[in-house]
Amino acid sequence: MENMSIQELQHIITEELFFFEKEPKADLAKQDSNLSAETEKPKTLPKTVHLAGAIPPKEELKPEPLVVRGKFEKGILVLHEEPQLKQEVMEMLVNMINAVGHSMNEVGMLSSTELEGRSLAELYDLNAHIVLKFGRIKHPINALPASDYQIHMEKETEYLFADALSVISEDKALKGKLWNTLKVLFNIAKK
Repeated sequence: MENMSIQELQHIITEELFFFEKEPKADLAKQDSNLSAETEKPKTLPKTVHLAGAIPPKEELKPEPLVVRGKFEKGILVLHEEPQLKQEVMEMLVNMINAVGHSMNEVGMLSSTELEGRSLAELYDLNAHIVLKFGRIKHPINALPASDYQIHMEKETEYLFADALSVISEDKALKGKLWNTLKVLFNIAKK
């Protein structure tokens, strides 16, 4: 903390600061020798400099907006746990999106690592109409009262939370469970 600049300290200390100028060390040595010879003079306070004018006004640093992979034309957002989707998992996702009558051009994707440290407001700013969350994601979206494989509506957005795509791709029962929920979400009638 001793090596921090005034600009860095302003974020830690919120009260007004005053800077006291130090007297040079050589002057201190002279004063010590002169004190014994002279009668003691009343000490004055060191000169103070008010730093309120020296501190620049706080600038709010806004983080870069979330960058969604894909064209995101229809407001369908896929959030996935895996940093990168394996080819077979990606193929399953493409087939699933095609089966509900959409294409990957209409979908935007974000991984857990891209969402980490971002707020729910930033996610809302994307204006997604349907959010499909697969797996565990370190994000406030987990606070929504949505159960896995159940459709949850909040404001004008529909949410579907499910297991990780890599887990679903290896489990036929989970694929069936996901497909049944997707049929309801995308209004797919039985043929």
